[in-house]
Amino acid sequence: MSKLSETVKALINASHSRPGYTPSSSSVQTALTHFAKDAAEKKVGLPAWVTLSTAVSATLNCPEAMTQIFHLANSTNQQRTPAQNAELIREVGLKCISFNGIPRSINTLGVFRNSLPSDVGSALSTKPTRELTPENLELRKRDGLALWDSVYIGFERKLLDKLAQSHPDLPVHILNGHYSNLLSNPRGVTAPVKVGRVLTSLVAIACLRAQTGVGPQVVSHIFGLRKAYKNGDAHAEGEESVEGGPWLATEDGNIWILENIDKLVNVITSGEGTTFAPGIRPKL
Repeated sequence: MSKLSETVKALINASHSRPGYTPSSSSVQTALTHFAKDAAEKKVGLPAWVTLSTAVSATLNCPEAMTQIFHLANSTNQQRTPAQNAELIREVGLKCISFNGIPRSINTLGVFRNSLPSDVGSALSTKPTRELTPENLELRKRDGLALWDSVYIGFERKLLDKLAQSHPDLPVHILNGHYSNLLSNPRGVTAPVKVGRVLTSLVAIACLRAQTGVGPQVVSHIFGLRKAYKNGDAHAEGEESVEGGPWLATEDGNIWILENIDKLVNVITSGEGTTFAPGIRPKL
């Protein structure tokens, strides 16, 4: 295979195309510290604020911020081990695939993993939890449909029909490729950390809000968070209690989530806004 010409490489790496990671800064550390402090004052636990800030960092392609979140989590909660905090960030970063696509999760999770102290890295799980087999396939499909129904209850079948009008495989892929085997809880294995029903809604809200341009989906997942508590799914068998979750699902909690996502986006991007789309700057 021929090598890329210097012209092609220069175009790929041109500054206006923003080809690299979004750098972090001391300002981001300060903003994260304020966010964690405000969360504690509002009785919002570490898993919730780590989930929200990690999803924003992944969406904005800022792995350094994810490392800052890791160290901040270690300094603010001594009941959780550094490996547990790293596993939480990794699981959130993985679930971001369903809202951001694969590339940013590959990039940010790779850099984040390499930034960890060697003792933490060696303590992380190396066993996959989402392998599909002939034996679990139908069960996982049912899990995906159940999660979909939980998020969109009241509109769940109507929305699937509408998606199928756009493309008959759109609901098939959303349910089987995302809700069943990524967003729903793993089955038949002991996962190192669980990003369950409530935290998954927080991942969705943070990613979509940080992207911009997808207001209807932000609305859907705000309602999805509320429905988790209204219909009891937040307390279903196998779900872990999320400290501060019931408040986050209220009007005041929703406002707090959205305003703090906006603040983190503003600081991480130095006021330039999302790097997701549109990300290409005009040439000067």
